[in-house]
This record gives sequence, C-alpha cells and structure tokens, in this order.
Amino acid sequence: MESPLVFALILFTTFATATSIQKIHASDNPLPVGSNVTLSSQDNVTIGAWLFDNDIVVLIIPGNPIITDFWIHRVAFNSTFSSLTISSVQLEDSGLWTLQAVHSFRAQLTLSVQVPISGVTLRANATNLVEFNDTAVLTCSVLNGSSLSYVWLNGSSVVTAGGGVQLSDGGATLTMVWVTRYDEGPFRCNVSNGLNHESSLPVYLNVSYGPSNTTMGIMPMRSTHITGSNITLSCSADSSPPAMIQWMVDGVYLNNVGPHLQLETVTESNSGNYQCVFHNTVTLRFSSKSAMIRIMEPITAVVVNHTGGPVMLHEPLSLHCEVTGLVASIQWRRNGQLITADNKTFFDMNNTILTITQVQLSDNGDYQCQAFNSVSNMTSSPYTVNVNYGPMKPVIAGQSIALTGALETLNCSSASHPPSRISWYYNGSLVATTSNLVIGPLTLNMSGKYICMVFNNITGKNSTAYTMLTVLDPPKNVHVEAPMNLAIEGYSYKLTCNATGTVKHVYWMKNGEPLRDDNTTVFSSDNKTVTFNPLKHNDTGHYQCAAINALWNLTSPPYMLLVNFGPKTPMIHGPASAETGQYAVFHCSAMSMPPSQFSWWFNGFNVANSSVFTTDVLSLNMSGEITCMAYNNVTGKIVTKSKMLTVIEATGSVMIRNYTVPINTENFTLTCDVTGPYDTIYWMKDNMHLNMTHSVAEPHMSYHIENNSLHFTPVTLYNEGTYQCVATNEAGPHKSPKYMLLVNYGPLSVKISLPYLTKDVVYVSLTCSADSRPDCDFYWFLNESSAAVHMGSVFTFLATNQGNYTCKATNPVTNITMYKTKAFPVAAHASALRFPSQGGLLMMGLFALAVPVLFN
Repeated sequence: MESPLVFALILFTTFATATSIQKIHASDNPLPVGSNVTLSSQDNVTIGAWLFDNDIVVLIIPGNPIITDFWIHRVAFNSTFSSLTISSVQLEDSGLWTLQAVHSFRAQLTLSVQVPISGVTLRANATNLVEFNDTAVLTCSVLNGSSLSYVWLNGSSVVTAGGGVQLSDGGATLTMVWVTRYDEGPFRCNVSNGLNHESSLPVYLNVSYGPSNTTMGIMPMRSTHITGSNITLSCSADSSPPAMIQWMVDGVYLNNVGPHLQLETVTESNSGNYQCVFHNTVTLRFSSKSAMIRIMEPITAVVVNHTGGPVMLHEPLSLHCEVTGLVASIQWRRNGQLITADNKTFFDMNNTILTITQVQLSDNGDYQCQAFNSVSNMTSSPYTVNVNYGPMKPVIAGQSIALTGALETLNCSSASHPPSRISWYYNGSLVATTSNLVIGPLTLNMSGKYICMVFNNITGKNSTAYTMLTVLDPPKNVHVEAPMNLAIEGYSYKLTCNATGTVKHVYWMKNGEPLRDDNTTVFSSDNKTVTFNPLKHNDTGHYQCAAINALWNLTSPPYMLLVNFGPKTPMIHGPASAETGQYAVFHCSAMSMPPSQFSWWFNGFNVANSSVFTTDVLSLNMSGEITCMAYNNVTGKIVTKSKMLTVIEATGSVMIRNYTVPINTENFTLTCDVTGPYDTIYWMKDNMHLNMTHSVAEPHMSYHIENNSLHFTPVTLYNEGTYQCVATNEAGPHKSPKYMLLVNYGPLSVKISLPYLTKDVVYVSLTCSADSRPDCDFYWFLNESSAAVHMGSVFTFLATNQGNYTCKATNPVTNITMYKTKAFPVAAHASALRFPSQGGLLMMGLFALAVPVLFN
C-alpha cells in the first residue's frame, strides 16, 4: 500500500472532479462549549476525507481510516456511516466542515460553537431628565456569552436607530438625544445567540416637561353672559411635575391660585379679559391662556300697540313694538310666520314700527314682535288685527224653479266683517230679517222676485241682490194613445203622447232607445205627436213618451206597435231535378205579419195547402212548373213564386271492382261499375277528392284515370286507404260502398330470434318472423339439408343439437321467398346440460322418442 501522504496528494488532485454537492447533518448546531456533536451525510464514503477550514481531519480509505495527530484524541470516525463525532467542542471548533468523496460529491456545514448567555444588566447615565434639554445613555452588559445580538424595548415596542436614537458598541449602547415625555420607559435590553436569550430588569426615566397644550374652559359656554348668573373658568396644561396656575383679569393678578376661578352673581362690571398663567418649577418654563368674558342685562318686557280707530279694508295700519331693556334686533310675525318688507309692508330703521299702506283681508291675524340681545329674547303677547269690510254683493242660494205643494228655502249671504244685518222683500214688502227665507207650501201665485238687502253698521255700507222663483205643477197621467184602425205597412199611422200638469217638452223612445225623425217618421212642433208616413214593417216595437218640465219628468208605459205587412215574395227550397222512383220535397216561406197562408199548384192543379209540398213517386212525365202562393188575410195581399222541376232517369248501383290482387310495386286497377245513366265519375280516397295532379300532391304515388278505371302504375304502400267512386247526374252524387285497399308485400326482411338461455335449459326455441302481408309460410332447414325439418314460425329442439338453422319465409300471394340462417353452437351451452345419473337417462330416452314427432 502507498503512504498516506501520497494518498492525500492523489485525493486532493481528484477533488475537482466531484459531480455533486450534498448536505452534512449535525446532531446539534449551534451547540454549547464542551458538548459533543456528530456530523453525518446521507451517502457513505469509501474514499475521501473530512476537512475543517480546508485542513484534513480524517482520510477515508479502504481498510483503516487515518485521523490526523491534532484531532486524534477529539474525534471518532464511523466508517459504516462515514460520520464524524467531535468531543468537548470549543469556540475555535466553529467554522466550515467538509466531507469530500472522490469522484462523487462534496458536502459542507458551518458549525457554530457558542457560550450560553447569563448575567444581563442595564444601567442609565441619568434618570431625572428635562424634555428637549437632556440626553439619555443606556448601556447593556453581559457577564457570559458569545455571538451576542441585542434588541432594545421601550415598553412593548422595539427601539430602532433613527432621528435622535443611536445604537453603538454592536447594539450594546442606546443613546437618546433630547429626550421627550414619551421616552420614560420601561426600557429593557434583550440579548440572544443561537443557544438562548436573556432580558435585563427594566429601567425607568423621569422626564420633566411642560407646561404645554394649555386650555381654558368657560361654563356655561356662551359668548355673552346674563347678569346674575354664575360663571366657572377652568385651566389645564400638560406638565410634569404639575404646573402652578395664577389668574389675571385685564392684566392685573387676582388673589386666586389653582386650576379653577368661580365668578358668582355676575354684573356688567365683571366683564373683561381673563388669563391663567402656568409655571413648571423644574423645567422653569412658563405658558398662558386667555378668554374674553362679556356680561349683559336681559330684556324684561315687549308689547305691541296700535293707535287709531277700527282697521278698515284698503286703509293704512301702523303697529308699534315697545321694549324694556337693551335691544340688538326686532322681528315681526303674523300667525307665527316671519313678516318681511314688500311693496305695501314697511319697517322703520330699528324695526320698532310695522306699517301696512293698504290693508287687505289677508292681513287679518295675530301680530307679535320679538326683541333680541346677546343674552335674552322676548316675544310680545299676540295682538289680533280684524279687518272691517263689506258688505260685498250678496249671494242668494236656492232653486229658481219649484213644484207646487213643496217648501222652498232661499239663503242670503254676504262677505262682511262684522257680519251684516239681512232683510228679505217680496213685491216691495218686508217678509224676513234672517239669512234663510222659507216659502210654502208653494202655489202657482207665489212665483215672482225675491230681494235680499245686507247692511254693515261699522263700515256704514249696504248692498242688495234678487232672485226669480217660478212655481210649476208636475206632469201626470202620461200615456201613448193610438188610433182604432190597424197599423198596416204602406199607410199613414199616428201616435200621440197625452199628459196632465205642466209639460215643457216631450220626447219619444222605441225599444228603450231615443226615437229619431227621418223622411218617414215626423214629429209635431210640440213633439206630442209622431206620424209614420208611410208605415214600414220595421216600425214594429215598444214605444214610450216622456213628459218633462224643469223639475220633473214622467215616462209612459210601453205601447206595442205591431205593423201588419206582406207577404213579401215567397222563397221555394227544393230540388231543380229529381230521379224517377223518388219523392221531391218543397218548402215555401214568406215574410209576413200575421203569418201567410200557403197553397201549391203543379202544372196548373192545386196540389197542397200548407208550407210543405211532397210529390208522389216521380216518373219521367212529371216534369213541370211548381208554384207557391202566399196570402195575408189582414193586408189582403197575394204573392206567388214558381220553380221548374225536371224528372230524370235514376242512376242505379255504383260499385268498385278489382280483377287482380294488389301487390307492392306491381300495376293494379280499380273499376267503377255503374248501372243506369250518369253524367260524370270521380274518385275519393279517405273521404277526400283524389287529386289527379299527383306529381305535386302525392310525390310517392303514381296513378291515372282512364274511362271508369283508376290505374296505379304501380301500386305501393302509399296507395293504401279507403276508396269510393262517385257517379253524378243532375239530381246529385251517388257514392259507391267504401273499398279498403290493402297492398300485399314482402317479405321485406326475415329475423330469427333466440330467447335468453339459462344453465338449466333443455330445449331451445327459435322464432322466425318476417315483414310481410299476408303472413309468410315458414320452413326450417338444418345445416346443408334440402328437406325441411319443420314447418311453422317456431322451431323447438334439444339444446344439444348444434348446427346452422335456416328459416325460409314465403309470401303465398307475392310468391317472394327470403332465407335467414342462425348458427347454434352446443359449446356455449354444454355446461348447462348436467343430468343426474338416473334422471339423465330418463330425459335422454324421452327426447329420443319425441324427436321424430317434433320433426314431423
């Protein structure tokens, strides 16, 4: 083996080829002096070295590692984990430790060995200081400890350098230049390293300050105080120790020391400039605060006076405000609302006199003046102004028209203050001296002029007004009167409205609606008579007349006017043509009042006397003219109407026949067989006319009509439906019985279905189905057999019979045949076939006997 020195040289020449950097883990870091620590890496090293600050501690080689002489008694190397244990560490063991693996990795760790902290104390250069004058120096001392870090606290707040705060000696000294009142502490220093921390006991500073932030309070708080009141002045300031306070007024010291000055039952002589003077005996500083106190007498009386006579409308008015005491200002109010000057309202210079140049009714109300000074205000008692005026033009309320026998009240009123005296006159005579005049019970001779006179004894004025009263009788016994003769259309007819009492107007109604005049309906000049000339049949209705005067109206009972008319030209309802062997029925109707009587004439002979005429069984010689005659026995009018009847030979039976079977996509024809004469034939499908323009109406259908036949070229499933052919003649259409067209088709497809098979299944049933009309005939074939093994749609066999099963489906009408094959493997079901020994033999025997029967 080569020497360790040679190996070390080789090792260091290969360090540069390390491919990665790993981490070293320490059992403790930082750690106290004298303790043990183990350094390790997650990877094992076979060739390499442990180094401290680039000095080799251990050379790691296969076999026995080599520990250098300096460390041989303090370190132990574990080759299994490549870990290094250092005993009784010292401060000088702090530094960079490296584990180097040749051609592999390098792992490094900075180890910190520290002395635990103890014996932390704090002292100040001085504790009694003056704000803004003195500097405080605080020094933090530590008896034991290394790697020290300092944090300063003022109360719970951390102190940092800046402004007047300085940190020096690595943070061990705190200097505060020009201390303030907020620097009183408590101050602590907190010293820490990686092992522990310790705080000093608190140190408090006594900082004297002030006086500053001086204030003066005055209670009560007013700009001017009323005589006789008590005033308290209070002064305060921020100061330590508390400042001495002395009081001055107008520059003269008072014999009063302390924060409060009490002024009791003040007079105007107590007014002045009050000042409090502050003095701090430690800081030797002075300060002061002052305020002006004003004291004034209150107002004691306010009265509104008016000189002159009663207040008259449109005349001037002056009100005086008389005040006892010093007055700063005066306000005037009417009904509580402030009065301002305008084009008719004026105030003198001091607002003591209110002048209204032309009094209006709106100036009525309660007037007050309110006097103010700095310490008081007082409002006068209300002075009520009532404007005297009138009387205005009287207003008479009451009816101008009244009915006989009633009581009528007339009321006279006039705007006036004070209220006017009222007098009533009728035909020059005084009849009442109250505002209400009651007249009645009324008679016709009480109509006339009623005069009201009003008089105001303050203004000395009077005024008059009158009203006209008309007394009327109410309308009575209103009814409609008609002449004795019957009302017949085309003749003149008259209705008259009769009534007793006073009737000023008459108007007419028909069926509850106003009756209007026209060229045949004419009213008389007084509207009492309405004349119909000539009378029309639509004048029939219920007529009423209403008699009206200014106060009353009365409507007559309804009068039924029934206008007799007609008959109008009759209408005959019946066929113009009819077939032999049938009956023809004719109905005749005509508008008429009363209803007409009818008679029928056929080829000149009277054949019936009612509104309905039914012929005998018709023959070809019974064609001719039928006449209906209508007769009104009131109007005496006779009107006739004729109609021609043509008898034609009857059409016999109509039937649809087909001579071939309808098969899908093959040509097919329906023929319409008609016995007897006819004019035209047309076809219907599903109760609708068959559209011959099929290319547009039914794009899936192709057909045409030739003679009496409907040809489908070809017929398809789209042609299915109910068909009728219709033969027509002059008498009408004759429909055939309905023919249901069902198209035979298919088979279009064949399907073999197999039910779900369970484990215990013994027999299998295959079902063959086909889309076809009519249903197909089904035959079954097994494998390549040419002979059918079964006939029918369902084929049942033992589940053990595997093979290809073919179903043959043949439509017996279309003769179309289709095949479908389905493979049935036994392997898929073999596990399901488990027979008990004796039962299995029995089942196999029964099946052997049944197979010939099934296939037959």
